[in-house]
Amino acid sequence: MLGEFPFREVAFEEIPGEVASGRADLGLLIHEGQLTFSEQGLVKVLDLGEWWLLETGLPLPLGVNVVRRDVERLGELSDVLHAAIECGLDHREEALEYALQFGRGIDAAVADRFVSMYVNDLTKDYGEEGRTAVAELLRRGDEIGAFPSGVVVDWVGETESEPG
Repeated sequence: MLGEFPFREVAFEEIPGEVASGRADLGLLIHEGQLTFSEQGLVKVLDLGEWWLLETGLPLPLGVNVVRRDVERLGELSDVLHAAIECGLDHREEALEYALQFGRGIDAAVADRFVSMYVNDLTKDYGEEGRTAVAELLRRGDEIGAFPSGVVVDWVGETESEPG
């Protein structure tokens, strides 16, 4: 356990500037900041994705879609999301061009690398390995008291398995 430590919350896009200016000793970078930090003279201390993979042998679960259990037609909703992801992957160049307008000034090469990190075959279907990763993440969160009560996952989609 890390225990208590002082921290402050800032918008994710402000973190690199806070660290570069010295107003913060370190920061947790997400989104394209993971790829552009060195442009501001910053140095990576730890990549949590790499750490997670070495620690567990599993992919780091990110970007999960969740729905309340009482929502009707969950299977249909899952099918629509799956089709949208397939469409984006099948039309990658057009999707990337569209996404660049939200890229906060990153160039096409950085955007392409960033998208490749998060939009891939695991996006379409976690598969058993991804489901195991989610279960492990939730187990560890529960172990440190991150949730008021245990989390139960009911998977919806093409490759449904037992709840995790």
